Amino acid sequence: MADIVSKRKRSQVMAAVRSHGNRATELKLIALFRQFGIKGWRRNQKLLGRPDFVFQRRRFAVFVDGCFWHGCPQCYRRPASNRSYWDAKALRNKLRDRKVTLGLKTSGWRVMRIWEHELARKNQTQLVRRIQRALA
Repeated sequence: MADIVSKRKRSQVMAAVRSHGNRATELKLIALFRQFGIKGWRRNQKLLGRPDFVFQRRRFAVFVDGCFWHGCPQCYRRPASNRSYWDAKALRNKLRDRKVTLGLKTSGWRVMRIWEHELARKNQTQLVRRIQRALA
């Protein structure tokens, strides 16, 4: 299916998409932290890769990765149009994620990456246990 707007307009629309405060990911995780009494986290910390949540005292960074934008092996479905662009975009995002994770680990941080689908109600208990183990 062809795009109904110009390349320039599409670029403007996509540039306006913000990468934080996403209800489907970060705000759901905040609700889980509060529900299960997980404390000590902060947001918007100036750290390599801009983690979504930072537990400064534990030197623990948490990223919540959207399944589409970060190329989840379980959920990612590339769009039918402009496939070469989306394949390259997903690959760039994955490489950047690996580079950021390695850079943080090299600096003495522990890193957890959470997929968007892990925030689904059926996966929440397992996810919370995983976070609690990492913080213990």
